[in-house]
Amino acid sequence: MEQYKEEFISFMLDCGVLRFGDFVTKSGRKTPFFVNTGFYRTGAQLRRLGAYYARAISEHFGTDFDILFGPAYKGIPLCVAASMELNRLTGADVGYCANRKEVKDHGDKGILLGSPLRDGDRIVIIEDVTTAGTSIAETVPILKSQADVRVQGLVVSVDRCERGKGTKSALQEISETYGMKTCAIVTMREVIDYLSAHPYQGRMVIDGPLKERIEDYYRQYGVNGEA
Repeated sequence: MEQYKEEFISFMLDCGVLRFGDFVTKSGRKTPFFVNTGFYRTGAQLRRLGAYYARAISEHFGTDFDILFGPAYKGIPLCVAASMELNRLTGADVGYCANRKEVKDHGDKGILLGSPLRDGDRIVIIEDVTTAGTSIAETVPILKSQADVRVQGLVVSVDRCERGKGTKSALQEISETYGMKTCAIVTMREVIDYLSAHPYQGRMVIDGPLKERIEDYYRQYGVNGEA
């Protein structure tokens, strides 16, 4: 596994974003792990997060696109930070854009903020974590209603590696439904493998019993029931 992914796993633990215990996802699944990106709360944390996103974007998409789009609300700081760090990493100056929850009818009018969308723009969507793809189903129509754009892909921080609405992973379903490439900074399987073999701050975060609970979860919700 690439070094930046290992660093990102430790970074999530440092920030309290990645947690293990007993949680319930929005979809109602009882899960032994949870990723809460709301715990990125400082400028330094956001800068580092943007750098990890920029690394993944550069690796999977290069810089051959025009707009980095962040769905409201969590996607707004993500697209700003990642576009800045992508410029620092590669020199590319891509636009950033996000949507408002409500249409603004004065001043800078409309549903969008940031770079305006134009016909032919190539867009990469940036999100925190995608479990069922609900936000993408809401985002794509917004983009298409503003201009004749091409949505090239989606990048998330963590791929939970579990089924979406059918038998395939949520990211696989999104890729096939919308004809776009999907990727993550790190997958949950990479997280589990790394933390099962490497200590964090002198202790094993994932011990034998916790790993068995995680494997049970994936037998129930993983793609093809695989642990």
